[in-house]
Amino acid sequence: MFTPSRPDRVHDPVVKRVQVLRTVVGLVAVTWMLLSYGLAADVDAVVDDRFGQIRTTLIVLGVTFPVAVAAFIAAARPPNRRLFLRRVGKPAGALLALVVALAVPRLITGLGYVDEETNWTASAERVVLLFALFAFLLWLAPFVLYGIAQSLVHVFRTADLHETLPPLLATLLVWEVALFDVFRGTYDGVPFGVRMAFMLGAPLTVTVMAKWELRRLRTRHGITLRAALLR
Repeated sequence: MFTPSRPDRVHDPVVKRVQVLRTVVGLVAVTWMLLSYGLAADVDAVVDDRFGQIRTTLIVLGVTFPVAVAAFIAAARPPNRRLFLRRVGKPAGALLALVVALAVPRLITGLGYVDEETNWTASAERVVLLFALFAFLLWLAPFVLYGIAQSLVHVFRTADLHETLPPLLATLLVWEVALFDVFRGTYDGVPFGVRMAFMLGAPLTVTVMAKWELRRLRTRHGITLRAALLR
């Protein structure tokens, strides 16, 4: 659901290893900062903070994705424009699947199936329903966690559209999220130097890596944005 699957896509294992390493290092660094400077009391608070950032990223992506992809397709000349339109379904489906999966638990509690006053012995039918819901949530949890990890690495499988899109979209998203952090006053309790290092470290690192990935696509595989757009 969350990994690119286009048969003729260029797969570079070096790029993927660097992407995974970037994601892991970023999560470890932010977790260390939150715990070291008292912004999070415990691991649960860190998890809540990361999920809050993921929600922000999804909101930003939900706005940016259609605009960026539409601009990319509109900039392409035929016949590539029609080709990209046919490919857009899988990246859009990956984004929609994760948004829906994240919304399901809140929807279940909002409908009143599970709350603090749930009567577990009200009826046999209700017990069966609750058992089915918990079994579903037990499956949903690893699906969401794996989906989040794969989405961060593959930028919602936009490589299915074209190989140059993931680095370009990742750069745009990370700078947008950094601006959100500035306006929200994220990490205000952290010393200025450390705060600047963390707030600028992610977008600068992702930008440098994106330029490296685009250069590698051009020099190793002959893939360029100009050629994709037939410009």
